[in-house]
Amino acid sequence: MSHDATNWAIKQRGLKPTTKIVLWHLCDRFNPDYGCFPSQARLAHDCEISRSTLNDHIGQLEAGGLLRRVSRVDPVTKRQLPTRYILGFEPGFTRADVIPCPEIGHGCSPFGHYAETASEIDQIDSVSVEPCPDSGHGIDAKPVSGFCPEPCPENDQSRVRNPDTNLVREPLSKPVKEEEDAQARDFEFDQFFEELILALGLDPDALPGWWQGSSPRLHVQRWRTELRLTAAEIVAAAKDSRNDHPEPPDGPKALDRAMQRAAQRKTDDAGRKRRRRKADPVSTAKPIVDLPVFYAEIINSDRYLPVSAINNTVRDAMLGRGLVTAERLRMRGVR
Repeated sequence: MSHDATNWAIKQRGLKPTTKIVLWHLCDRFNPDYGCFPSQARLAHDCEISRSTLNDHIGQLEAGGLLRRVSRVDPVTKRQLPTRYILGFEPGFTRADVIPCPEIGHGCSPFGHYAETASEIDQIDSVSVEPCPDSGHGIDAKPVSGFCPEPCPENDQSRVRNPDTNLVREPLSKPVKEEEDAQARDFEFDQFFEELILALGLDPDALPGWWQGSSPRLHVQRWRTELRLTAAEIVAAAKDSRNDHPEPPDGPKALDRAMQRAAQRKTDDAGRKRRRRKADPVSTAKPIVDLPVFYAEIINSDRYLPVSAINNTVRDAMLGRGLVTAERLRMRGVR
């Protein structure tokens, strides 16, 4: 962190709020000795925006002459390294007035290595940029320059979505609300994926190859759609797997068994809850009727009573319990 850098960012005027937040976080990641080169995942997390939105605002800052992007490649593995951001207050800063050649990537110097300092970029600007007869880009009879005077009509410098490349505006196929909801879901998934990476004990800024790209993200997304696991349940299962395995898993496929067990436990718990909530069935058995009492009430009243309805057993029970008298039975025709 550099206080001079953040103070410089705060003093900039005429920027949109989100654009200024991006500039401030870039300056907050600036190191006076080594420069500024945060990963896009880290920068998007700091600014609380998606990576595509982040690149839009960085492009606005670069077009406004407040910073300059320089790509870097590992000389041994040839893998893309975090972009180097040269900020406007750094000594020897020059604006990015030309667009890099799409055939070799942006930020490559004509001297056979990737420019990383403002002085190296000044040397690039001083070299004559005659078009190469083979590709139409770069420098004739020299290594192809990283910067071309005109943008290539076939490719653009950014590897991330650029919403302004289509000059013919077509009608919106989806409402603006759906577009905003999609961006919100992308940012929510980015946050969830980084939380998963941290739960597995991995560094988001130095991920192994099997956790990079879109394939592992699609695999993780299938845990949510096919196994019906929530983001919190996936992170909890990932933490439990590290208790049994000291080393981080070699890609998301190594966690499939753990996620399947978590989904099975979730299904079993839901089944037990449903069984507990199920009420006891209502008994359909008819209530037991005390026949002597039932017939005694009819005999003692004036209600109609068929003589054949009362057998000897019921008659003796009514007499024995004193429910009726023998005289009343004779009056009702019961013998």
